[in-house]
Amino acid sequence: MGILRLVARIMGRISTFRSYQFVLLLAAALAVVAFYYFGSERQNFSSTTKRIKQSQASHNTNRNDADLTVDTGLSQPAGSEEHEGEEQRNVGGESKGFGSKTGDGDDGVRRYHALMMFTKVDKSRSLQDKFRVAMLSMVKHGRFLEGEVLVLHFVSDPASKDVGERMLQEFLLDATFKYEVLFHDVVALTQKLFPIVEAMQKHFSAGSGAYYSDAIFFLSVAMHHIMPEGLTRIVQLDLDLKYRTNIRDLFQEFDRFPPGAVIGITREMQPVYRHTFWQYRKENPQTRVGEPPPDGLPGFNSGVMLLDLGAMRASALYNQLLEPGNVAKLADQYRFRGHLGDQDFFTMIGMEHPELFYSLACGWNRQLCTWWRDHGYGDVFQLYYRCGGPVYIYHGNCNSPIPDD
Repeated sequence: MGILRLVARIMGRISTFRSYQFVLLLAAALAVVAFYYFGSERQNFSSTTKRIKQSQASHNTNRNDADLTVDTGLSQPAGSEEHEGEEQRNVGGESKGFGSKTGDGDDGVRRYHALMMFTKVDKSRSLQDKFRVAMLSMVKHGRFLEGEVLVLHFVSDPASKDVGERMLQEFLLDATFKYEVLFHDVVALTQKLFPIVEAMQKHFSAGSGAYYSDAIFFLSVAMHHIMPEGLTRIVQLDLDLKYRTNIRDLFQEFDRFPPGAVIGITREMQPVYRHTFWQYRKENPQTRVGEPPPDGLPGFNSGVMLLDLGAMRASALYNQLLEPGNVAKLADQYRFRGHLGDQDFFTMIGMEHPELFYSLACGWNRQLCTWWRDHGYGDVFQLYYRCGGPVYIYHGNCNSPIPDD
């Protein structure tokens, strides 16, 4: 009962306080509690703020570690430190991505190089969709051995590079093989290419004259001149592909090159060059030029190419054919005027010097375009289009749909 009277007396006194006095007392009590609480943890406002910032910095560091850099997804194999900072140098125009460690280097790593053109992708949903199909199918079927690395080279503009980096984080997530990713500035490569290919552009480009921006479409023609000697073999691939087998198997085709061959390439599967060589064929009715396989010379398709850069450098014949005078001479001889860049050049010199080329099986570049069937060549179309044997890579050229697996 004494306790109850004490409580009643206290409550009576509190009730006489003004409300603001009660609030002040309550705030003071909370301040004392907070002081002793933080004091017991040996922390103050400054140290607590520092701890929060350190936590945020740690989170940001972990997030940045997952970002795509020059060596994307590679667990620092021997020699990979050399690639640090290459991305910045590439943008500066040096294209250091093709450095000394691009071949079978002293680090004991065997690198398989594949290059794709990746320009204006940021402006095209269609190209992004094609890239998705290509990369996901490549990753699905890709298998490499211990000590082997697939090096993916992308020739790109800055805006497309940003898009590519974001997309590749998703596409390469399930890769079972080691890989490196290198982006190369299209402007830097064009500056090196243009003096070499300027003279031939007027023969193999749409429109008239040689346009500076078109030079990049001749990259495969002169790649052996602008890449360092440490890079000896590379596969160049279009974006509109779908892989149905291990891409490593494609690289094994290099070992099938006969003596003198410098490029592996698949025949064209439409009567494109039956049309393009029409004047030469009219003047030479018995020619094999532009005729369908197996006995004719239907020309080449550049969607999948094996470039033996070492052999290209060593071939006196091939390098003579790059000289402006010899290009003009052959173009005049065959009455040739094309618009498909490197593909036209390879087709033209292949008519004269087929020994420079190793013929890839049609299944390595199974083209699906049927445009010429509906534009004057329906009667002979199947003679070009047919492809026996297994299909390793589908090529959805001219926006053709690619079959589902």
